[in-house]
Amino acid sequence: MIDLTPEDIARHYSAAMDSVNLINEYVAQKPENMDLIEAIDTVKRNVDHLKIMIEKGYWSGDELAVLQDAVNKGEYEPINEGKK
Repeated sequence: MIDLTPEDIARHYSAAMDSVNLINEYVAQKPENMDLIEAIDTVKRNVDHLKIMIEKGYWSGDELAVLQDAVNKGEYEPINEGKK
């Protein structure tokens, strides 16, 4: 296993938070320029990314909870297709 510096972990967390934010945004409101299938696929890819990141084992407490909450949202909540 490769030893990670705190900076490496921070970069991984930042990338994971990009996925968290995308999932939250897409579930709240599908982008207008994207069809539903594409939005679902995008959310799934980001959920898969978060699952990999969660398994890394260097998260704890609130960090882990935020990632897991986004996975749950992406897997179990439908994408809102309505108008804003």
